Amino acid sequence: MDFMGQFNQSQVSEFILLGLINSQEIEFLFFALFSMIYVVTVLGNLLIMVTVFSTPNLNTPMYFLLGNLSFVDMTLASFATPKMIVNLVTKHKTISFTGCFTQIFLLHFLGGAEMILLVSMAYDRYVAICKPLHYMTIMSKKTCILLVAASWFLGLLHSGLQIPFVVNLPFCGPNVVDSIFCDLPLVTKLACVDTYTVQIVIIANSGMISLSCFLILIISYSMIFITIRSHSSAGQSKARSTLTAHITVVILFFGPCIFIYIWPFSNHSVDKFLAVFYTIVTPILNPIIYTLRNKEMKTAMRKLWSSFVSSREDT
Repeated sequence: MDFMGQFNQSQVSEFILLGLINSQEIEFLFFALFSMIYVVTVLGNLLIMVTVFSTPNLNTPMYFLLGNLSFVDMTLASFATPKMIVNLVTKHKTISFTGCFTQIFLLHFLGGAEMILLVSMAYDRYVAICKPLHYMTIMSKKTCILLVAASWFLGLLHSGLQIPFVVNLPFCGPNVVDSIFCDLPLVTKLACVDTYTVQIVIIANSGMISLSCFLILIISYSMIFITIRSHSSAGQSKARSTLTAHITVVILFFGPCIFIYIWPFSNHSVDKFLAVFYTIVTPILNPIIYTLRNKEMKTAMRKLWSSFVSSREDT
């Protein structure tokens, strides 16, 4: 089958995004809510990045990975949220063919990168708690840079392996996407040919990477919890506080991903609300959970703010 030939003959130049709900009053409410969440997400994650990379005391592997996670979260929140917010107050909720597949590419690129970063953060905590004497040797600056580079590369690989299967499908008629943005399962269903092979690719790629990373994280954190039982009560309290924050992010991020991609072609109306959760809600959890529960971050942010105020007064 000549997929490129079919792609060139495609009659679909844009897709229609149905959004969350067909109620103008509720859409205006969502517009205000999501706009506020988006602004807080961007500013919160930006603040974490500035604080981590400008504070010498936070020049550690854990905070280096956290700063990179904040960048991914900020970008993940921006790939579709602005378009979705605009669509909430417009009648014509359309997106171009190119724009649709750009969203799909960025979703899986950034989502894949975040999964690997979360695994890297779990590995960092495992080494810190289970092998403390070798921590700085194992988690050297070179190792941290390699972990971040690997997350971006694997995210690109994850996205790049799926997009060609879908972008070359013929779209010759149906163009209504029942969601707030374009994603592989929903767009694939609109193709004019049998997409069974593509469905298998999506399950094998997105579904399995989500499930396998989640299982690796759960096993890692379980081993860490077993290890900290032998530590002092003060050490246990601090370690458990950090781990609880990590596990909360992991469950809230991976839960919707696993549900959507393990059964990507089931007709669950809840899917669109889960999509909102991991693209709008989850990115804001990073600044909330890691900052409000972390004394070092709060202290560093206060010092950064004091320095900023002092510099303004001097000028």
